[in-house]
Amino acid sequence: MLFDGLDMFVHGSVLPHLLETKTFGLTADQAGDLGSCATFGMLIGALTAGTVADRIGRKKLMVVCVTLFSLASGVCAMAGIGLGGLLPTAISMVCDYAPRGRGALVIGLLMTAHHAGGILSAYVAKWLIDPVGWRAAFWVCVLPLLFAPVLARFLPESLSFLVAKGRTEEARALAERYDVELPAAKGGRQAAAERWNSLLNLFRGGEWIQTLLYWLASFGGLLLVYGVATWLPTLMRAEGYELANALTFVVVFNLGGIAGMLVAGRAADRFGAPRISALWFALTAAGVFLLGVHMPMGVTMAVVFLTGVFLNSAQTMIYATVSIASTPDSRATAVGWTSGMGRFGAVFGPWPGGQLLAAGNGEFGFTAFAIAGPSSMVFIGIAALRSSKPAARSGADQELVGAH
Repeated sequence: MLFDGLDMFVHGSVLPHLLETKTFGLTADQAGDLGSCATFGMLIGALTAGTVADRIGRKKLMVVCVTLFSLASGVCAMAGIGLGGLLPTAISMVCDYAPRGRGALVIGLLMTAHHAGGILSAYVAKWLIDPVGWRAAFWVCVLPLLFAPVLARFLPESLSFLVAKGRTEEARALAERYDVELPAAKGGRQAAAERWNSLLNLFRGGEWIQTLLYWLASFGGLLLVYGVATWLPTLMRAEGYELANALTFVVVFNLGGIAGMLVAGRAADRFGAPRISALWFALTAAGVFLLGVHMPMGVTMAVVFLTGVFLNSAQTMIYATVSIASTPDSRATAVGWTSGMGRFGAVFGPWPGGQLLAAGNGEFGFTAFAIAGPSSMVFIGIAALRSSKPAARSGADQELVGAH
């Protein structure tokens, strides 16, 4: 997840250098298109990963995704597919093994590594671009190849996948080792049917409304996350800050993301992930809007930090909501499709920043992104009200979402 975050943020950290040095003759609007192309690859990865993971196993898919995005970072063109597949699969895995009553917190802890990667991206840009060149920043992202064999050797497989495959004794041993509840076993035909029907189950009965609300909230959330992540250093330079300070904002933003994951995870386990997500999106909109106002450096740093606190964990709490509310055997599919449909927002997110900069209106970039906050707040807020009638969940999840 550390390198997942590095790969996500490194484009934004390198972008001011590419624009300033006229590398490839890149213009601001073309840079926005480039960012959208990368997130389109992530959309494909996220949409397919959940379904594939529920079929072949989450451990296998995680190893494949890490290998793919590491190799692809060397050539950049296909890096998005591996990145998009890793996130929902990793969230599903940690939720399988989360202690009772701590599902949202554990997901938040996982995502702190993602934002540590964002911090690393700024330092990689500072340390490598001038002496070595911008390509070196992407070669650093190949390093996870060293960890793929470690994942393959030591990472336990999903309990629900093992049970569905009839490997009950292996699943029971893992459940005892990690002190978690063993998912109920199902017959072979039933398990196979559920794998094929896991996507359709998101729309049966009244579930289609809840599913649509999650997807719409995720669209706005990822538009904000990827729009701000791509353009934060460049837009801050447009506000008159030096490049060194603009990269420092990336570090502060991701430090806020780490703090926000820990705070939001605990709060979500107590008050409900949808409610926390809705509140966080409202605060995010205020923070992103204020980034477009030139303020004293100390105040600006505080606003960047708080925006990182709320923005990053608001989106993660959508994933936590879906993961906790899903049955174990369809969890990866539900999270994957929520992430995947949200990736349409991620694809669109970098584009308006590029268009505004190309038109000489960079000062309105943050205002444009801030609009997405209230929309996601409304959608996840309605989902929070509807979730007072709980859907079918595993016994281990009931305690987590009973207050929703």
